[in-house]
Amino acid sequence: MANGIYDFTEKHKKVLSYSLRDQIERAALSVSNNVAEGFERGTTNELLMFIYIARGSAGEVRSMLCFIERRKGFDHFKAQNLDLKSIAEICSRQLRGRAEHLQNSDIKGQRHLNEKSRQQYET
Repeated sequence: MANGIYDFTEKHKKVLSYSLRDQIERAALSVSNNVAEGFERGTTNELLMFIYIARGSAGEVRSMLCFIERRKGFDHFKAQNLDLKSIAEICSRQLRGRAEHLQNSDIKGQRHLNEKSRQQYET
């Protein structure tokens, strides 16, 4: 999603304000960054928290794309905008699925694993 957003903002930087470009780029990149940070924290609860933050960022991207779609003079962005909104929606659904999976898991996170529990999960 971030690559698509960056391609979009670079292509249309003459008509998109700097602040809008900056905000949508940061929100798009924030999705994967938050998942990575949550994973590196080493606990399921922290990962879940960061997954929900990532979902919020994906929602922020969709909101800004909806804003762009409604602005006068942005009709020629419609097809690319719809594609990006679809990608952002898919990201949100995938993140929700991962969150549900983690919420139903007995694993507390890699920080809580020891040699015995690792062997138990590997078999």
